[in-house]
Amino acid sequence: MIRLSGRARSALIIGVQGIRARKLRTLLSMMSLFLGVLAVVAVQAGAEIGQRALLSDVELVQGKDGTLRMYLPPDPHTASVAIDALKGRGDAVASFTTSATIGEPGVTPINPGGAPLDRDNNEGYAGPAGPVFCDSRGYCFGQPAVNQPKGAAIQLSLVAMTGDIRQFQPFRPVSGQWLDFASAPSLGPRIVLNKAAAIGFARYRIPAQLSVGSGVDATPRIVGVVDDGNDQPTAYVRTDELLNWMPVDSMSNGGGLQVMLSPAATGELQVLRTRLIAAGIPAGQLQVEPIDAKKHIATELTLVRRVFLGLAALVLLIGVGGILNVGLATVGERVEEFALRRAVGTSRLLLAAIVLAETLLTGLFTAAAAVGTGALVLKAASTVLAGREPFLQDIGFPWQAGAAGVIAGLIAGLLGGLIPAIRAARIPIASIMRA
Repeated sequence: MIRLSGRARSALIIGVQGIRARKLRTLLSMMSLFLGVLAVVAVQAGAEIGQRALLSDVELVQGKDGTLRMYLPPDPHTASVAIDALKGRGDAVASFTTSATIGEPGVTPINPGGAPLDRDNNEGYAGPAGPVFCDSRGYCFGQPAVNQPKGAAIQLSLVAMTGDIRQFQPFRPVSGQWLDFASAPSLGPRIVLNKAAAIGFARYRIPAQLSVGSGVDATPRIVGVVDDGNDQPTAYVRTDELLNWMPVDSMSNGGGLQVMLSPAATGELQVLRTRLIAAGIPAGQLQVEPIDAKKHIATELTLVRRVFLGLAALVLLIGVGGILNVGLATVGERVEEFALRRAVGTSRLLLAAIVLAETLLTGLFTAAAAVGTGALVLKAASTVLAGREPFLQDIGFPWQAGAAGVIAGLIAGLLGGLIPAIRAARIPIASIMRA
């Protein structure tokens, strides 16, 4: 338990008595300081919430911080080795990305090249998976440009996974359910669409026919929709269900092979590297890198935070000026009181401490009011906007914002009370003769 010295306790008690005796002036001081402290709280809270929002969006695409990621070279043996090495592992997932089409076979897709379906004109867009071909006009497609009629088909990226990748990329559920990796594989591949792909299936009547290359012609079953942060149509499928329709070696042809592991899965990583090298993969092509999502947004957030903190500091200075004016007026009215205290033996230091105690307590009370207001506003905003902004669901008030508000209130109280405290300490004992 913290014990105050006799002088500090006396200054605190007299400061509280001074606040109670001058409630109106204390309220005016708090009002002038409130907006400044609230601005600091809002900037700090906004920065923390903004970091969470940006980080959650980055994690959807790149993965959680600390996750180990290994890109596998396109080799006929990489897919089979990775699937066999990671079979039944819960802390490591291999994924294989290729180009696929759902809908009528032998037609030009609605979105050639896997273009986003919310665009009005999809010409000239090249998809990320599979070979890319360009015609004489400069238009590029994810497949050779042949004279095929446009039909009811959607081209998308198909991601086959050996396990639940959501432990590394926390996709947000939109509807339906995620893939069940604990159940037996189904002959009809179960797929989960992302929001970008779901737009096409909601807008057009697409037959349930999955085509991957020239060897897969399966009937998929859509079981859910997720938000993966990608604006490109994508579907997720279990690797073992896709292998019912295509040979494992063909998974290495489309590129996009990667393995994501937890930081503790060093043993699985070493086994996988050893088996890949034994299969003829050069060791120099097996690079492992940890994901550092915060690094990509740290500079941007720091710059924005500094700019808004500077603006909040200007508002806070206005509040400091208000405390200063009220403090000087109060000291002017209490000249006889302070001179009498000096006459009975009160030290100059204690007089200054009394004035500072009042302004510091005023700053502390203002900080408490500003932090409480900020917490209530955030709670109301999360309740109203949680449906449209998923990152606001179950969000708590950042403790960093509360700490920043308290520190700002105390600093404002110190700066606003310093000059009145010095003036009170310099009051001569002879001033008592005026009474």
